[in-house]
Amino acid sequence: MAEPPSNAAPRGRLTTAQAADLLGVKTETLYAYVSRRLLTSQRTPGGRASTFDAAEVEKLARRTKGEHGGVITGAGGRAFSFRTSITLIEHDRLWFRGVDAIELARAHVYEEVADWLWTGELRPGLRFAPPDALVDAARNAVGALPHSAGMLDRLRAAAIAAAAADPLRFEFDEHAVIDTARNLIGTLVEALPCAAEPDFPDTLAGRLWSRLTARTPDESSIAALNGALVLLADHDLAVSTLSARVAASSRAHPYAVVSAALGALDGPLHGAASGLAHRMLAEVVERGSAAPVVAAYLRAGPVLPGIGHRVYQSEDPRATALFEFLERVPAAADALAAAREVCAVAARHATQPANVDLALAVLSVGARMPADAGETIFAVARIAGWIAHSIEEYAEAPLRLRLAARYAGPRPPQPMP
Repeated sequence: MAEPPSNAAPRGRLTTAQAADLLGVKTETLYAYVSRRLLTSQRTPGGRASTFDAAEVEKLARRTKGEHGGVITGAGGRAFSFRTSITLIEHDRLWFRGVDAIELARAHVYEEVADWLWTGELRPGLRFAPPDALVDAARNAVGALPHSAGMLDRLRAAAIAAAAADPLRFEFDEHAVIDTARNLIGTLVEALPCAAEPDFPDTLAGRLWSRLTARTPDESSIAALNGALVLLADHDLAVSTLSARVAASSRAHPYAVVSAALGALDGPLHGAASGLAHRMLAEVVERGSAAPVVAAYLRAGPVLPGIGHRVYQSEDPRATALFEFLERVPAAADALAAAREVCAVAARHATQPANVDLALAVLSVGARMPADAGETIFAVARIAGWIAHSIEEYAEAPLRLRLAARYAGPRPPQPMP
């Protein structure tokens, strides 16, 4: 949200821009802190701008940046850091093992890129063919869920059931973990109920499409879905990936690692963000105009679904690439035009460009998928990254991620309650 021309704050308070700068975050992240009650804000008299208590912002800044120079301290006082060879985000570009992720999305199917993240080798023609025992167990678990269960609920149930059906799940040899990952990803897709018979059954993207919509796809549609899967395969230490590494640190098996990450994914500030963008974009398409829809969302809160990302200064490169894929999909034309209009209207209120959630919404709205389809695509795609990070964590000392809390309660001894 832009500050008014007179952006001075009362004594002891900070403007939105000053608070965001002190915390080193973007405006929408600042207001996410407010929604999570990590900060409080006050409206300026007679205006739309907000101010923040300077002492409160400084305290949060110390917490988020750490009080030991950015070094995280574990139990026993040992410092640790995450070293990874998987993903680099630099200068608003995304690289997988040093290779441009967008170029990988244009040239390879998801299965090949997943294996690249795990092994550093690209094997053309690789496909995931899960064993029948895992698929049967996963389908039985999914079939027992109530009709109201969402697709992420089904993925979580399928992962747990597949683990129970795999007696070798505690093998932590790298090759065994990779075999497990291939089987698990294929199993989760096969466990989702079919909306139609697959028209492109030879790739994971083709099989997943038939679980998300009954609309008949063309090659450009499958290419767009495959592109989304590749572009979402990893994104450094997002919260779900951190959860995966913590689980792997305790030597949880790969199924449990994925289950932990799926739990962290299920939130409006992470994987579920695409569902919010889907609903907004569907409303824009239905009403034929973005302005009243954007105005209604901004009236409800400062964060607009699908707009802005704390990692990127310009447009999310994954969104840019996925928009390019979608330009070749005739059925996505109306949704794509609506997304462009949303970006244009939003630009009047904030400088933040589109993120990948808005591009996912174009795919899901254009293909008549349900609102949680984007979250499902995100989850299936990100398993590749979760497993890649777990392989790295399995090579570290176990339980190194046992953090030491800083106690802030009443000092003992206290009277018995």
